[in-house]
Amino acid sequence: MEPAEGKPRYARHSRAGAAAASIATLALVLGLTACGGGGESSSATEPSDTFPVRVVTAEFPAKQQLGETTLLRLGVRNTGEKAVPGLTVTISVGGKEGRDSSLPFGYRDPQPGIAQPDRPVWALSAGYPKANGSTEPAGAETASPKTFDFGPLKPGKTLQAAWKLSAVKTGRYKLFYEIGAGLGGEAKTATENGAEPGGVFAVTISEEPPEVEVTDSGEVVEIPGKPKQGGR
Repeated sequence: MEPAEGKPRYARHSRAGAAAASIATLALVLGLTACGGGGESSSATEPSDTFPVRVVTAEFPAKQQLGETTLLRLGVRNTGEKAVPGLTVTISVGGKEGRDSSLPFGYRDPQPGIAQPDRPVWALSAGYPKANGSTEPAGAETASPKTFDFGPLKPGKTLQAAWKLSAVKTGRYKLFYEIGAGLGGEAKTATENGAEPGGVFAVTISEEPPEVEVTDSGEVVEIPGKPKQGGR
């Protein structure tokens, strides 16, 4: 994971647009659907304050294979003395196409005349994200399908959230995430050094598995620079 200080803020879109995008995603990803969980928004009583948090877990495989299912894991600890009113995680693929898309794990195809320009890079499995080891969905729906609202986080407590994703498009991508404290814009988050909490994963999705070998110690490692079978 790379730090993403000074990262861009992503425009929020309507849930109606996300619903149409999810229909197209269903046809492309063999029944996997994007979902943001359920629950109530925390913006109604949002205080104007800054809440210190720390990202303690940030895991997503840097090398993935088309059709492979992996987990994106994020852990956020409330390091302050007050409860975070509504911990949010906003996710977007990098680049203009990613920022313009209504999908958290997708991009907007710039070709004109496409009926459904939002296309997935990863498909989010139904019932995800999940939080703190629970089997129930977490991350309430918000005005933006890119933002997941996990509700209040008490002082000293940690949210551990997981998104189950299936890679559906090859290429090299950057996946950005931002940690917020509410939906109304009044509550803010900051790290201990005053930066905006968040980060970026650099991920390569390939169509073929890498060539590997077993070392003398029994470790399985990728062979660097070895051409693929049936080269392109």
